[in-house]
Amino acid sequence: MISFDRLWKTMSNKGVTQYALIKKYGISPAQITRLKRNESVSTHTIEVFCRILKCNVEDIMQYFDDDN
Repeated sequence: MISFDRLWKTMSNKGVTQYALIKKYGISPAQITRLKRNESVSTHTIEVFCRILKCNVEDIMQYFDDDN
């Protein structure tokens, strides 16, 4: 399972709000909802968030083994 919990922490640390993502960067509210639910998003979306937040992939997502 992929978790985006790190995304919200990174956003907080960098002072970027969900409102800013929508209004300033043009991220759709539906995309934010998908991330909140830890649902699938494209690698393009991950790249956009890394660019906005000036961070690495591991700063916004983490893999957990579902078998445990």
